[in-house]
Amino acid sequence: MDTYKPLTALDFAVMIVYVISIIVMGMWLSARKRKQDENLFLAERSLGWASIGFNMWGTNVGPSMLIASASIGYTTGIVAGNFSWFAIPFLLLLAMVFAPLYLKTSITTLPEFVGRRFNQTSREILAWYSLVTILVSWLGLNLYVSALLLSQITAWPLWASCLALAGLSVFLTVAGGLKTVAHTNVFQMLLIILTASVLTGVAFFKAGGLPALIQKVPADYWTLLKPTGDPTFPWYAIVFGYPVGGVWFWCTDQSMVQSVLGARNQRQGQLGANFTGWLKLLDVPLFILPGVLCFVIFPGLKNPDGAYMTLVSQLLPAGMTGLVVSVLVAGLVSTLASALNSLGAIFTLDLYVKHFEPGAQRDRIVWLGRVVALVGAVLAVLIALGISAIKGMDLFSKLQAILGFLAPPMTTVFLVGVLWRRATATAANVVMTFGSLACITVGVCYMAEFPSKAFWPHFMFLSFLLCLALCLLMVAVSLARPEKGDNANALTLGGSALDRERTAASVKWFWALLVLVTIGLYIFFN
Repeated sequence: MDTYKPLTALDFAVMIVYVISIIVMGMWLSARKRKQDENLFLAERSLGWASIGFNMWGTNVGPSMLIASASIGYTTGIVAGNFSWFAIPFLLLLAMVFAPLYLKTSITTLPEFVGRRFNQTSREILAWYSLVTILVSWLGLNLYVSALLLSQITAWPLWASCLALAGLSVFLTVAGGLKTVAHTNVFQMLLIILTASVLTGVAFFKAGGLPALIQKVPADYWTLLKPTGDPTFPWYAIVFGYPVGGVWFWCTDQSMVQSVLGARNQRQGQLGANFTGWLKLLDVPLFILPGVLCFVIFPGLKNPDGAYMTLVSQLLPAGMTGLVVSVLVAGLVSTLASALNSLGAIFTLDLYVKHFEPGAQRDRIVWLGRVVALVGAVLAVLIALGISAIKGMDLFSKLQAILGFLAPPMTTVFLVGVLWRRATATAANVVMTFGSLACITVGVCYMAEFPSKAFWPHFMFLSFLLCLALCLLMVAVSLARPEKGDNANALTLGGSALDRERTAASVKWFWALLVLVTIGLYIFFN
């Protein structure tokens, strides 16, 4: 990575003030009187739309995203904006289809929902799958990327950076669960918006303003949908492939959806998802555009992954640099704390209570959830250090591919299960077991370029083909072995759960406005 200016004493002072502020805020929230029926994992089901939106966005916006977004902006322009703006249709799907079902059935985890829709075996399969996914992708990989960055700019050893970041994250999780994470996220996300806006503004004027961007940046850098022959992200890969990961990530992943599960009512949950969509519009100007600006100001970087920190180091004064580093820490803490909370919820409620202590009291469950969060943090440090031993792999470019091969089974089970009442538990279990093995096998062969690189289509289009095949498999098994399910009517689109509460008119208006703005952006940038 490119060389950065060393942090000054003022930078470290700013970082220390930030960390102390987060700790004090966490202690204050955890010390507040809790309700007797408190749910540690779902913030007592008390979250409003602002906390939900900031928490979902904060879980999504981590240091790895900041660095990767600027890197892609440096090399290809705003095409990565599809991963932000194309998320809005699936946030709408969450708000209008999945959230009413989740909230009306009062579930705590998504495996619990699958268990009610199908059977207990389905719940356990998804629970174990979710634990592995959270440990590897949410915790291990994010911790490694963030600790690597922190160690480079502070000269700390990697293990020390891992321990520091994991320690702060587990404190927030253990101290107050999702409520602490959600409320501290409001502060942290406002900080991210402020500092990223300052950096973008400074870089914009340093680059020479709009005339310089028009003259010095290739025209195709401003195109969202690339032609078929584009080697990075052709239009068909985005249009067909992103929905597979979009449904999984925004509608069925515990770490993302748990904020909506903690909503005080359906309207707040739907507005929270809408607010997340508005925040996602900021990803391009705050995280991707800096990469384009760096392309103008510092052409010829040896490592594009250093684009964001190059701007920070070279353009911002002492103190402000420390604040931006604090922002990166804020994003990482938000992601790790939300993931640790999800880990505790799934393990205790979907596995431990069901098999080992069915009559466990609330205090026992809360205590065990905190222990699981602590163990998860330790495992995350070990996984991160293990990832650091892997040589010759570009983690940034392969991250989307890894997620693309994990998504098809879960997307299939939730979509078919919710949209089609005749979907059976046997079919869901076949897809989650054999479908997952098939997707992982294909993913390994794809990354190993076996039998050859030319043999495989783009990984996002391949993800779409896998999902399509699994959908056909689930339908075929359901028709071949029909089953009677008492919950099918209540837990599918149009079922009785949806009939109990209608979507408020204000929610519809906010969503209509967001959709119109998104359509306008796609028209303008194509």
